[in-house]
Amino acid sequence: MKLDRFYPIFDNADWLERLVPLGIKLVQLRIKDRTPNEIRHQIRCAKTVCAQNDCVLVINDYWQIAIEEGCDWLHLGQEDLDTADIPAIRAVGLRLGISTHDRAELNRALDLTPDYIALGPIYPTILKKMKWHEQGVDRLTKWRDRIGNTPLIAIGGMSIDRAAGAFDAGADVVAAVTDITLNTRPEDRVRAWLEATR
Repeated sequence: MKLDRFYPIFDNADWLERLVPLGIKLVQLRIKDRTPNEIRHQIRCAKTVCAQNDCVLVINDYWQIAIEEGCDWLHLGQEDLDTADIPAIRAVGLRLGISTHDRAELNRALDLTPDYIALGPIYPTILKKMKWHEQGVDRLTKWRDRIGNTPLIAIGGMSIDRAAGAFDAGADVVAAVTDITLNTRPEDRVRAWLEATR
């Protein structure tokens, strides 16, 4: 399956309801610090929006709820892999994306034959405290050589201006978070991203 080249990540289904109808075809719902009931409600709202707009929805982390709610895609970080039941995830046909930051994590991810590999942060990011410094686009090229045909996603400090360099270095998809959510005009920013990546 070929993934869309633009992959925004949002922490609330309200963002999806607002922006997915503009033409987003691949989106991640990454919720933190909510109750299971709130998470379930958010996922249901996101699923409805994405189904109405022919958009692939990726759920971050909550694999049990993703299975129960009949989701199609799941994203797991390295910490999530420690506790996730990968056989159960695969048994229901969930497609799986995995975050990587170094060679050991990449090897661990490849052992699970994921449906995509994410590398980050490519540039400094304000989104979360990380023990990894910026990876730079050169590492995208190294990852590209290692992972073969598995889709490669560049994340961390990405902007429209930086996207071309990530694609040139071997990324198939560029993920964006704060470049959209902290923008004073998120709708215009999404339209610009779509124009730049289509």
